[in-house]
Amino acid sequence: MSKPLGKRVFSGIQPTGIPHLGNYLGAIRHWVDIQEGNECIYCLVDMHALTVWQDPAQLRTQVIEQAAILVAAGIDPQKQILFNQSAVSAHARLAWIFNCVARIGWMNRMTQFKDKAGKNREAHSAGLYVYPNLMAADILAYKATCVPVGEDQRQHLELANDIVQKFNHDYETDFFPEVQGYIPTTSARVMNLRDGSKKMSKSDPSEQGRIELMDEDDVIANKIKRAKSDSEPLPSEKEGLEGRLEALNLVSMYSVMANKTVDQTLQEFAGQGFSGFKTALSDVLIQHLAPIREQTKKLLADQAHIHAILKQGAEKASAIAEPIVSEAEAIVGFIK
Repeated sequence: MSKPLGKRVFSGIQPTGIPHLGNYLGAIRHWVDIQEGNECIYCLVDMHALTVWQDPAQLRTQVIEQAAILVAAGIDPQKQILFNQSAVSAHARLAWIFNCVARIGWMNRMTQFKDKAGKNREAHSAGLYVYPNLMAADILAYKATCVPVGEDQRQHLELANDIVQKFNHDYETDFFPEVQGYIPTTSARVMNLRDGSKKMSKSDPSEQGRIELMDEDDVIANKIKRAKSDSEPLPSEKEGLEGRLEALNLVSMYSVMANKTVDQTLQEFAGQGFSGFKTALSDVLIQHLAPIREQTKKLLADQAHIHAILKQGAEKASAIAEPIVSEAEAIVGFIK
């Protein structure tokens, strides 16, 4: 899918944990790229974070750290909007309206809740159950029409459009627009370094399964060196990676970071074992990630500046969302 132009784009990222390579390749670098030619609203979704218990002091710290990482990665807070979700009340107000528009049956079909709650779903928070409605409110509070999403978020986007259709039908209006997903053609699904069948995740108890954006060079090299692979040499064509999940994961990471196709990478390393390939992968990762890490450190040395960026972003976001959500409240009958 080609890059959209002239759109109002909304995207959010959870501020819990340190962003990892999967977050960077799957979202952050596309946020940077999509800034040109679009009005972008980027949100640290601290309200979503509360669907599971958070240490308050740690949550505040992580919001600041993640804001610094996003700016270091290339988000321009002067040209675009970067803020923390809880600073704009319109999100929560519209989410309550959408809680009342969405149907229980729709919530029961959400596969991510089933995956996250597991067998003990009765013990999880109601927030985890209805958070897709808050996701819809995040987008529609700005009448954003473009949302960068991964494959695992398609269902939530479909729910947002179900809410749009029902709201507009129930209140005989065309107030909310349909939302389009944007899946970048170069998006990479990055898997766990120790288990190629699982996505790289912030919540994995072992840090060895992920490359964090704040990892030092030697840590990156050691994690890649220890990453699971196999004893077979690298093939010359992609078909030779079939069934070799860990090998495919490492080759895919190198290909995206080196701006090559998988076939081009395999032609370069065909017949070689993983020892030399892992060194090349470490080198290309360090080349891209070290500047982000070092710039993040510089930004965090002046946290007042990061607070000011978020405050300014929240003011800009509120200026857009407040009239939209106030009108939605009037449509449903609230006295303003």
